Amino acid sequence: MLMMILADRRWNPLRLFTPVMGVSLPMLMAYAPVTHAELGQARTDFGGVGLMQTPTARMAPLGDISLNHSHVSPYLRYNISFQPMDWLEAGFRYTAITSQDYPASSDPDRSYLDKGIDFKLRLLEEDRDTPAVALGFRDFGGTGLFGSEYLVASKRWYDFDFTLGLGWGYLANGGGIGNPLSAVSDRFDERATENPDEAGDFEFGDIFSGDVGVFGGVEYQTGWEPLSLQLEYDGNDYRSEPFEPSLTQSSPVNVGARLSLNDNVSLSAGWERGDTAMFGITFRGNLAGISQPKTGDPQPAPIEAAPRQTTQDWSAVSAQLRNNAGMRVRRITRDDDELIVEAEATKYRSMLESEDRANRILNNHTAEDIDTYRYRWQSVGMGLRDDVHDRQAYLSAASSTAYDQQYHYGLYASALTRPSDISPNGDVLYQDDLEQFSWSLSPGLNQNLGGPDGYLYQLYAKLDAEYRTDPNGWFSGRAALNLADNFDDYDYVANSQLPRVRTNINRYLEETSLGIYNLQYTRTTRFGQDWYGMAYGGLLEMMYAGAGGEVLYRPFNSPVAFGVDLNWVKQRDFDQRFDMRDYDTWTGHATAYIETGIEDVLAQVSVGRYLAKDVGATFDLSRQFDSGVRIGAWATLTDAGDDYGEGSFDKGLYVSIPFDAFFSESSRSSTTIAWQPLTRDGGARLARRYTLYGLTQDRDMGHYWDDYDKLWK
Repeated sequence: MLMMILADRRWNPLRLFTPVMGVSLPMLMAYAPVTHAELGQARTDFGGVGLMQTPTARMAPLGDISLNHSHVSPYLRYNISFQPMDWLEAGFRYTAITSQDYPASSDPDRSYLDKGIDFKLRLLEEDRDTPAVALGFRDFGGTGLFGSEYLVASKRWYDFDFTLGLGWGYLANGGGIGNPLSAVSDRFDERATENPDEAGDFEFGDIFSGDVGVFGGVEYQTGWEPLSLQLEYDGNDYRSEPFEPSLTQSSPVNVGARLSLNDNVSLSAGWERGDTAMFGITFRGNLAGISQPKTGDPQPAPIEAAPRQTTQDWSAVSAQLRNNAGMRVRRITRDDDELIVEAEATKYRSMLESEDRANRILNNHTAEDIDTYRYRWQSVGMGLRDDVHDRQAYLSAASSTAYDQQYHYGLYASALTRPSDISPNGDVLYQDDLEQFSWSLSPGLNQNLGGPDGYLYQLYAKLDAEYRTDPNGWFSGRAALNLADNFDDYDYVANSQLPRVRTNINRYLEETSLGIYNLQYTRTTRFGQDWYGMAYGGLLEMMYAGAGGEVLYRPFNSPVAFGVDLNWVKQRDFDQRFDMRDYDTWTGHATAYIETGIEDVLAQVSVGRYLAKDVGATFDLSRQFDSGVRIGAWATLTDAGDDYGEGSFDKGLYVSIPFDAFFSESSRSSTTIAWQPLTRDGGARLARRYTLYGLTQDRDMGHYWDDYDKLWK
């Protein structure tokens, strides 16, 4: 399932509900200089970095994402690969076996479709004397039709990149070498036969079992920079193919070529098995470094000499803070020589950038008797933290590089960040109840590529609206008008003995052209220093109405937070208006959020009751790059057992991309692309529009000091 979700507030992992199925992108020699940066960056027929049929120990650059399609009869493969860590490659693949019908499809001409997940971990980096070494798993957690494990090494020598590896499973079908691990345990002697009917199971007992095969090859960078050539020895003899007694293999040696059209697109072609042509295309991008110059942002206000008297027109100052510093001001208070601004961030992802712009504005409107600017940051009425700036230290740093590092490290007691629960004392200079109405109209697309019903799509227009009743409360709504779709072709509903809490998605899309996706009232509160609360009720999502609440414990700048949500929901009628169906249930989870401290990885573990009344846990791992892009994956296992149906458990991938990565104007909004292989009833969660963890993301310092270094360059 691939779906775009426009996030109007902050990244929210629980908004990844995707109701529509969708896509669904030498050891031998001494060390020598690299003559071409792209050598060793070809994508295999299976996706991921490698040669043709075989992987290498190479990794893509951090943040790399690639979409790859290859055709080598009888297989059509659609691959997406990510590089979330320097040492980890992960990918997902659809394989269409054109010689086999898809029994789940109503179309007799539909080819069988297999899904698989791949991982590759770097064990050793290449240096002068040693090769790069990697351990990999192919088709892990799927049917296992192409399941393999491998240990591979690669070494570069001038324009050549040599690879040699040992494989198990599919990569070793032509090997016939006894498994050395059999000396450890007899479980490694034989490998179980793959079963397409048990899709989704993790067959841990088969890992590194069965015979071992050898594979390897070389890639050569030609004198013409866009072209590289490949030669490989394939460890598979193609006598044990899925659904096939065998495929002809005239030679175990494959030859191929890759032509880079530009930095983002490359073509590949080859001759495999000695008698079969291969063609492929790869699209690449990088999530870690995407950005656009912010030419659409207003210039920061120039620093002027302090006026003799502090301004009386605080409405005008508030307007400048909103338009230039991206701050929605709730209250401005003067307490002796300190000016306190209570505000919400609305534009810049970097809080320090907002504060730098605000410092300039306040300096130009306040007399010299004000020494400190305190920014009391809030989110929908909830206090998050106080950032305090010493005025004179800031001015010295802004005017001379001799002071900027002293300002940075707080030697002048500036840029000190700390939370506060104490209400500001002193004279209130400006106050706004933040009552406001806003709306937006935008297109939306739901699409499915790779399901048994072929390509499905829905193009719709969505109208979002919000009315703030006060700082802590607001009405929100979303209506969607269907413009075009082909969901009449949606016939396949996954097997399940559970209540149909999600798999009737086609009825919701077919029975109305104008639906209300969301209409709810939400209120927030802060119970104390580290405790937050939220309550909500109404039409909570496309399929469910009800009411619920959440409590979050989130200490200031702590790597750990804990939350509990509880909801009573009733299933909505298919017309997406105000009528209800008979099904209702209680659902909720206890969730731990852990910033691991390992390469900006966030781990989330949620335990609780799901919409189909099954009980289990969801595990979510994600990594955020400096660009603001977050990439992650989740898996849900419950006690549904045999009632769960196809897939055995729920899983998916997602990428959250900030808008300002694409546009010339800063924004705190983002879009999320999520993939889920099947719409299931087991492990289904309520698609809550807001979560406290997302709303309180600025409770953490994050990359505050990194932003400082960028700001003062």
